[in-house]
Amino acid sequence: MVQLRIFTEPHVGATYDEILAAARATEQGGFDGFFRSDHYLWFGEGGEPGPTDAWATLAGLARETQRIRLGTLLTAATFRLPGPLAITVAQVDAMSGGRVELGLGAAWFEAEHSAYGIPFPPLRERFDRLEEQLQVIRGLWETPAGERFSFSGRHYRLVDSPALPKPAQSPRPPIIVGGRGAVRTPALAARHADEYNVPFASVDTCTRQYRRLGNACDRVGRDPSALVHSAAVTVCCGRDREEVRRRAAVVGLDGSDPERGAIVGSPDEVLTALAAYRDAGASRLYLQLIDLRDIAHVELLAQEVLPHAGT
Repeated sequence: MVQLRIFTEPHVGATYDEILAAARATEQGGFDGFFRSDHYLWFGEGGEPGPTDAWATLAGLARETQRIRLGTLLTAATFRLPGPLAITVAQVDAMSGGRVELGLGAAWFEAEHSAYGIPFPPLRERFDRLEEQLQVIRGLWETPAGERFSFSGRHYRLVDSPALPKPAQSPRPPIIVGGRGAVRTPALAARHADEYNVPFASVDTCTRQYRRLGNACDRVGRDPSALVHSAAVTVCCGRDREEVRRRAAVVGLDGSDPERGAIVGSPDEVLTALAAYRDAGASRLYLQLIDLRDIAHVELLAQEVLPHAGT
């Protein structure tokens, strides 16, 4: 059985109302969750009307949806200090009734940092900061009520924190670590995450990354099956060739691109491709949909793909 979630990229250009409409279609369609990227700049030209902040958006969705899980793939550790981020996510979790998940990554897109005045340290430092952020956020959430939390790292220092507010979920919201790195990413997931996500990669790459995760878990004495194994894939689905072609053109694809984790085709072709990820070990798949205004795409996947994804 594989679980399906919808994953969106609002920095391409979408208002909150358009994001909300997509989230409601996701919920009505029966998908497990609605996740969004955390970017402040589109990778090409455009991106109008401009970026929407991931956690401000999710706070709104928390109050305007009832069932679906909500979260990020992935929040950049460079964007926010870990203490305030823990407070924000805990508050959104409470606003949602305990439906939030935090995906956290090291960040990679330098241009968005330059565009909005966000420091962008070298890669090694970004990973060092990510590791400390994971420790701080877990520490704040997992500290029992009434006790205090302190942390002394190279980049962050917390002294006698009351570690409040607490999330609605106990002991804390799930944490997602993702990426295709060979060493540090699987190691961080093994130590700190509840889910490991391989983004936009071939089935063979997912298999290799899951094996690396297993090795990292062995080194820290953790059962790899304790983590959800997931992948993010781009999907362009249509009932006929013209509908497929139109949706693929939005993403800049002529057809399926297995190396990029891009699936283009009919519902049956999409199901066949998703089954290969399931067989590689993924129990959860995030279907990346670029055009948030194309609600019919969500509805098609809900009607023709979701009911058969586990078969």
